Amino acid sequence: MLKFTEDHEWLKIEGDVATVGITEYAAEQLGDLVFVELPEIGAKLEKGGEASTVESVKAASDVYCPLAGEVVEVNQAIVDDPSLVNSDPAGAGWFFKLKLDDAASAGALMDEAAYKSMIG
Repeated sequence: MLKFTEDHEWLKIEGDVATVGITEYAAEQLGDLVFVELPEIGAKLEKGGEASTVESVKAASDVYCPLAGEVVEVNQAIVDDPSLVNSDPAGAGWFFKLKLDDAASAGALMDEAAYKSMIG
C-alpha cells in the first residue's frame, strides 16, 4: 500500500512496517541534495514530528514523520550519496523504515490520486 502526506513524504506499508521517503515532487523542488541526516535506529517518532533533515544547494528542509512509530532501519546509502534521493526518490532514495504504532492510522493519509491532485 502506497500513501502520501501533505508534506510530500511517501510511505510504502507492508504489514506494520512503513518505508518512508520524499516524493519526486519534493526532490525536484529541493534541487540537488548535498546532505541527509537520518533518525537513529530505535528512535520513537511522533506523527508530524521532525524525522530527518536534508540540505540542497538551494535550502535546508525537514522531513516529517508521517505516522507514529519506532525507527527500525535507516538508509545509510543516502547519507553516503545524497544524490540517490534526487535520482530515485521512490526507490533507492528511501529514508527510513518505521514500525508503526497503529498501522490502521495509515488510512487517513492520501492515496496517489489524491496526492497528484494536491500538487496539480
